[in-house]
Amino acid sequence: MATVRRKSGTVRIVSWNVNGLRACAKKGFRAWLGRSRAEIVGVQEVRALPDQLPDTVREPRGFHSYFAPAERLGYSGVGLFARRPADRVDASLGEPRFDAEGRLQIARFGRLVVVNGYFPKGSGNERDNSRVPYKLDFYRALFDRVQRLRRGGARVLVMGDLNTAHREVDLARPKQNTANSGFLPEEREELDRWMDAGWVDTFRHFEPAGGHYSWWSQRFGMRARNVGWRIDYVLASPAAMRYVRGAFIQPDVKGSDHCPVGVDLDPAIF
Repeated sequence: MATVRRKSGTVRIVSWNVNGLRACAKKGFRAWLGRSRAEIVGVQEVRALPDQLPDTVREPRGFHSYFAPAERLGYSGVGLFARRPADRVDASLGEPRFDAEGRLQIARFGRLVVVNGYFPKGSGNERDNSRVPYKLDFYRALFDRVQRLRRGGARVLVMGDLNTAHREVDLARPKQNTANSGFLPEEREELDRWMDAGWVDTFRHFEPAGGHYSWWSQRFGMRARNVGWRIDYVLASPAAMRYVRGAFIQPDVKGSDHCPVGVDLDPAIF
């Protein structure tokens, strides 16, 4: 597994949709975590209760771990691994329809707040767009929450699988996907609203070019041909962005249909 060299004098924060942490553990997750040189790692789509995970993943040496599973077994769920203990971790948006799906952790580390989210897909069981209203409601509820954190003086990073490609440059085949959830106008407009409010797409801040993706269909050799979508992000509030020194995607890291994304930060952010 290739890695991106961490900038000297910085701390690294990484997000990865692992597409089932137990499965990813069998493909080298613990070894990757150890050499990631990350201070904080957020994972999405854990799809397991904490006691179903191997001990080396549930409580990896050198890390504090926090999990927010879904009520439905084998579904959704998020987790955080941090080399320093969090001051507080909240896993609730205050709405049962969201909280039951285990999609969120809001962790405070000093002045820094890390929001680890697995945003809903808009596609339903029938491969339609029936879950788009739920997805957009989640976006809006979280937006209100993080805006309050900003007003309270926190330096906020929102990271995770946002399940939306924002611009045409963020997916390999935009014209073929304008009617599919993940690239619908109303989903993209919701991300526009975040950017208009001052949130910064950290990767795009440093890299305007196309061809950089974080998810590939597991069919037809899409990953080998780099026919993908960039749907995993680290968004920074203006107060946090002042401390961001670099952003990256790690497409060579295998173990999931997604790859890790992250940022390098000035340690003063804490």
